[in-house]
Amino acid sequence: MELRQLQYFVAAAKAEHFTKAAQRLNIVQSALSSSVRALEQELNAKLFVRTTRKVRLTAAGRALLEKAEIVLDAAKDAREAVSAVAQAKSGKLNLGTVHGLPAFVDLPFLLARFHKRHPHIDVRLIQGGAVHLLEKVRNGKLDLAFLPMFEPPADIATVTIACEELVVVCNKAHSLASSQVVSLAEIAAHAFVEFEQDLGTRKIIDDLFLAANIDRKIAFEVSDLATLMELVGHGLGIALVPESVACSQPQILSVCRLKEADACWEVVLASSATSGDALPRRFEEIIGSDAGIEV
Repeated sequence: MELRQLQYFVAAAKAEHFTKAAQRLNIVQSALSSSVRALEQELNAKLFVRTTRKVRLTAAGRALLEKAEIVLDAAKDAREAVSAVAQAKSGKLNLGTVHGLPAFVDLPFLLARFHKRHPHIDVRLIQGGAVHLLEKVRNGKLDLAFLPMFEPPADIATVTIACEELVVVCNKAHSLASSQVVSLAEIAAHAFVEFEQDLGTRKIIDDLFLAANIDRKIAFEVSDLATLMELVGHGLGIALVPESVACSQPQILSVCRLKEADACWEVVLASSATSGDALPRRFEEIIGSDAGIEV
């Protein structure tokens, strides 16, 4: 049983005439008659009583008409729902972001712009570690995720959306406060305030020290940027953070640049490499128009 057969059947039932029904459907009468006969054979029931002037439904035909209209209405709703999602008129967009997303990625602003442009799209946002979020992208539970730069697997597509230099931040009374430029070796002797494993800039900074074969002391591990900055502000340690974050509290914090030029906080937008969904692309367009990035 096909939708086309039900469509032809309902048209004939409404018109009570095969020729008129065929004309309304813009098909030849023989095609409609053939479709109805095939439907009767499949159901093993006579659906119409045929006369020379008109056709009328049998009891079986009346029973089928009620159900056929429900099926056709549901099919129409399904087509409209799919079309609305494809045109970004409705649907759900699931986003993920690492904790401590840097200030140069203004996610609330991007979400507000997206909502203004697509007010009927439901947006869900979660925070988590990079590994956790990446796994959700891979299994389809997230459409897009803001993550630190990484080497993506074959099934993940990424585009760099932001990059900012990492600088040393410390309390103004700290011994490094008067320094303008410091090296990894110099700052390794001081206590660090860091994100927990897999959060924020932790992997980037760990990789910097690992590549330089330098050990460091981590005194505090936190899960959010605000706590990290408060601990540094109270003189309990130093931290490496994006420059825009470091300069947000000039009254209590001092900033030192690193001699190592490759110390930067890069943010990528990760998505499934095989997904052709329209909603993630619409959000990427918002990011591209805001930052001048081709995504």
